[in-house]
Amino acid sequence: MNRFYILILLAFTSSSLLAKDNDQQIIIDNIHAMWSAIEHQDLPKYLKYIHDDYSVFGESDVYLHEGKDKEAIDIGEFIKRAKGVRTFMHQPKVTINGNTALITYYWSDAGEINGSRYTSRGKSTRIFFKENGRWLCLHSHFTEIP
Repeated sequence: MNRFYILILLAFTSSSLLAKDNDQQIIIDNIHAMWSAIEHQDLPKYLKYIHDDYSVFGESDVYLHEGKDKEAIDIGEFIKRAKGVRTFMHQPKVTINGNTALITYYWSDAGEINGSRYTSRGKSTRIFFKENGRWLCLHSHFTEIP
């Protein structure tokens, strides 16, 4: 009889761990999808991953940018100026607590802005919130590494 309870406990624990691993991968995949949308100049697709209450400290921002509408303006302007953007994630670490997740990672990217080639690299922290079954980016903080 005790074996039965142990097996049930293991089954619930295993399924909980698998769900957490799956959510961690979904968050990483969402960031890749956001980057892909930028690469393909698809603002509506990018915004599908952004929470209405989104905020961001960009690598060169003096002030916090707040709201999905502001992000739409900022990314929309970037997409108009940038071409051939490719971004890569390095060493992602996702921590999930309930409906809130934190991801840290390093990035590197390259492309053209206004016809001039650029490269950059840096570190990022993002906060995601699970709303109506979807992980949406609630906040981003980017720091460029010279």
